[in-house]
Amino acid sequence: MKSLITATALAAMLATTPAMQAQTPTADPRVNPFTLPYTTPYEIPPFQEITYDDYLPALRQGIEIQRAEIEAIAANPDTPTFDNTILAMQQSGQLLEKVMLVFASLDETDNTPEMQEISEIAYPLYSEAADEVSMNPRLFRRIKYLYDHRNELGLDTPRRRAVEDTYKTFTRGGALLSDTDKETLKELNKRLTDLYLTFNKNLLAATNAYTLTVDDPALLAGIPAGIIATAASEASARGQNGKWIFTLHAPSRLPVLRFADNRSLRRQMYQAYINLASQPPYDNRPVIAQIVRTRAQKARLLGFKDFASYMTDNVMAKTPDAARSLLLQIWHPAIAKVAEEVAEMQTLANASGADITIEPWDYYYYAEKVRAEKFDLDENEVSAYFSLDNVRKGIFTLAERLYGIKFTEMPDAPKYHPEVTVYDVTDATTGKHIAVFMTDYFPRASKRQGAWMSEFKGSYVDPDGTVARPIIYNVGNFTRPTADTPALLTIDEVETMFHEFGHGLHGMLSRAELRSQSGTNVDRDFVELPSQITEHWALEPELLKEYAFHYKTGQLIPESLVNKLQAASTHNQGFMTTELAGAALLDLAWGALNPADTDSIDVDAFEAKVAADLNMPSQIAYRYRSPYFKHIFGSDGYASGYYTYLWAEVLDTDGFELFTQNGIFDPKTAQSFKENILETGGSEDPMELFVKFRGHQPSVNALLRNRGLLAPDATPTAPINTPGGK
Repeated sequence: MKSLITATALAAMLATTPAMQAQTPTADPRVNPFTLPYTTPYEIPPFQEITYDDYLPALRQGIEIQRAEIEAIAANPDTPTFDNTILAMQQSGQLLEKVMLVFASLDETDNTPEMQEISEIAYPLYSEAADEVSMNPRLFRRIKYLYDHRNELGLDTPRRRAVEDTYKTFTRGGALLSDTDKETLKELNKRLTDLYLTFNKNLLAATNAYTLTVDDPALLAGIPAGIIATAASEASARGQNGKWIFTLHAPSRLPVLRFADNRSLRRQMYQAYINLASQPPYDNRPVIAQIVRTRAQKARLLGFKDFASYMTDNVMAKTPDAARSLLLQIWHPAIAKVAEEVAEMQTLANASGADITIEPWDYYYYAEKVRAEKFDLDENEVSAYFSLDNVRKGIFTLAERLYGIKFTEMPDAPKYHPEVTVYDVTDATTGKHIAVFMTDYFPRASKRQGAWMSEFKGSYVDPDGTVARPIIYNVGNFTRPTADTPALLTIDEVETMFHEFGHGLHGMLSRAELRSQSGTNVDRDFVELPSQITEHWALEPELLKEYAFHYKTGQLIPESLVNKLQAASTHNQGFMTTELAGAALLDLAWGALNPADTDSIDVDAFEAKVAADLNMPSQIAYRYRSPYFKHIFGSDGYASGYYTYLWAEVLDTDGFELFTQNGIFDPKTAQSFKENILETGGSEDPMELFVKFRGHQPSVNALLRNRGLLAPDATPTAPINTPGGK
């Protein structure tokens, strides 16, 4: 996923820039490192110099500087122009964003008690500062003047879009409200910020609080030796030698669900996960009820019928109905496929004498058994060819062959954690610097679950010709190495690594001039296109020959195993599509809810009703149940927008078919994708950019084909044809 750290959409417009002028020193001889120009290579943040005590003073100073900058823009007596208003705004708030990009990153990757304490002050301050800008009436008058005269100003496409986007950002931020309503909106925004903090704190604490302790080795039957070794190490680290401890982090949880022969063990792990953050003292259900009420109030105040309408108004979909319509085109084939998958699993269970009816805690396990039987494919055998170092070589080879860029490790570069690796990204032909890329791939107690991409510095080109190149990072929670083996990744982890690297390429290769349009600053339902299309290369035979080598023997992955991987590529897609589409439909349902302040909200009952209305198969739960659905309740980032993964998959599967037609490393196709998608960012209409690359508008058919859900006699679906932009 693309990490969204800002409190409001305004923050995307006030993007970070590199060095700041040093401020007047105080009596303390130590100067806050945020207030000095970074003298590190490529202006990487000097993490080793930053202390907990630096964040809040620099944040407050940044807010004051931005306040003065915005006041100067708003008070400018000259007729508004793009440069003296929009561009000036984008160049303001540099210290503020400089601090927040570092703080928000470390708050996610090293969420210590000290960081949690700071976050309770920092995020509300940041949100209030954003509200102050977006509700400034004199500033908005200048923006409205440019918006009203945009057809007469001779603006090029990116600048015209910037004017339109800024106007819409301000109106969505309350610029048209009365003074009384503006104060109400500020209160609602502050309340949401506080609720998101509580939700995230509960989720991390609940995740870390649970352990599944095993003291009988017989219960471990079926679980891979490497996972057992990791569980033994976890137990030893907790002072329980001779036992095995499993946690809810994916590299520990999923192998239990997939491979543990002991059904009771699988059930314990499954139920612990689906009830995550649902019991005191970390129960997120009351928090969700308050978030839903507050969001509904905010949407009504801003003139929208519900929160889902507010959130889809400024992206490609435009309406919740358009998003829901696309999801249902996928949903019905998916649940039909689930019925086939469950029947196959039940037959296998019956044949083995299990005497059970397939339940949700059986799905992963028997899906793995069916895969082994149908395709003679053993996940443990496959993982031996996908050490993390091998997969890293794969993503770098992909980038060099497609886009002509090279990655060179910078061992002495600043890093925020010892496990981070830093790379200098250069043009493979000229050696010219393009970006800095960082990776942080292993789980730890202070890091939130999942995988994501973000930046410590964006890219832009100033009118004076100054070019800033970005600092991009990928974070994951992949299987750790053991004493005997390197980190051996599952197929899901391999695809996740490619996915986040695709986001990274979007950030690294950006050539958009304006800060607000660079890299991943695009419509939310377009941002997953580069990440998801990159996944397609992970198991392509031509690339596997470059990176899939056995960690012990060094032998290339055999063609017979590659063929099995290809044959099994659509295995279990009914399950995977249903849990994903189900979560997206649940998200939209939450966004459509409009409770009164006094209405009670039963989270469990609401989820059950949505599932019943969808005829959701009983053997499958939502990919994320609401109490741990961080995408939609940990911030506004993907709220009423989780559908974007499938929306973008319509684009990426259709787009990748062009690569398969022309050759997966065809230079012309790669150059077109690079120029039209990766480099352009948000400077043009996203659907127009896709059509420039692909030659036509996309339809759901390519997605259904890719997931093995399209019957041979199926009627083709109509292409997506919605206006892009904001």
